[in-house]
Amino acid sequence: MTYIQRSGGQILILLLSLLGAGIAMYLTAVHYEHTPLICSTNGLIDCARVLSSSYSLIPGTTVPITIPGLGWCVVSGALAFIGLRSASSQRWLRITQLLWSFVGIVTALYLVYVEIVRLHTICAWCTALHVVILCMFLITLAQLQQSELEAEPETPDEKPMVTPVRNQR
Repeated sequence: MTYIQRSGGQILILLLSLLGAGIAMYLTAVHYEHTPLICSTNGLIDCARVLSSSYSLIPGTTVPITIPGLGWCVVSGALAFIGLRSASSQRWLRITQLLWSFVGIVTALYLVYVEIVRLHTICAWCTALHVVILCMFLITLAQLQQSELEAEPETPDEKPMVTPVRNQR
């Protein structure tokens, strides 16, 4: 039962990684192959404006930031797969997953800042990916906390304090 509980988080991370990779591949196809963009193009939600901004590229290149995003999702999925294949909860893996998801959440927060503060518009697809990254971060944080609780040495049983009961006559 414990293995199933531990693997549940890994399965969620793997599924979220696949979802994130799908979003990143779609946005990469929009960039390179001019695939039709399924998103609002006016008002607060304007994917076209966000995806055509200078912030949508790796600085100094013509490579869209969706490529590193896709790589991040692939690595996250690979770490989850390793977690599923290992029978025991490995501390190094949990820490690696947490650090990797921390990199993702910091990047996502920066991109949210760019969308809201610099561009004054948001991309629904980007937001979906940011939510996926946030969920993965929270799952890895919970998994590490759970593994810490499981690893804590148990304290020796202390004798319970018993208050003597006096007979009342």
